[in-house]
Amino acid sequence: MFKRTSNVKTITVTDISNGSIAEIGDSLNITPRSKALAVQREYELFYEDEGNFEAFPLFTQPIPKPIIEEKINLKKYHDSSFIHVNHIDVISFSTAGVMHIGSTKTIDAESRVKHIRQLLNDSSNDSPTPE
Repeated sequence: MFKRTSNVKTITVTDISNGSIAEIGDSLNITPRSKALAVQREYELFYEDEGNFEAFPLFTQPIPKPIIEEKINLKKYHDSSFIHVNHIDVISFSTAGVMHIGSTKTIDAESRVKHIRQLLNDSSNDSPTPE
């Protein structure tokens, strides 16, 4: 991996959350992860045993990786071993996002979100029915 020196004058980040990474400098591997259950209900109700990620196959299934069978010819030319940045202004990044200034070998980001909407039955206004 080609090493560089990162020279950053100023960075302003307003918000960073949910497994995101702000990295300045070289790194070998970056592997941010984020899991989220987003439940929307017409009727406000909370069950004590909610929030078990293992109950949803989405969070336990392996994500298939692409198999690259093509040969890729790549030539790199690094004009300078320095990265110069005057100013970066980031409003927000989230859910396994990466802001990286420098060199890295591998970035493997993963964000899994399960959205659930629970609506009331037409016949009753006091019990939610999962969709």
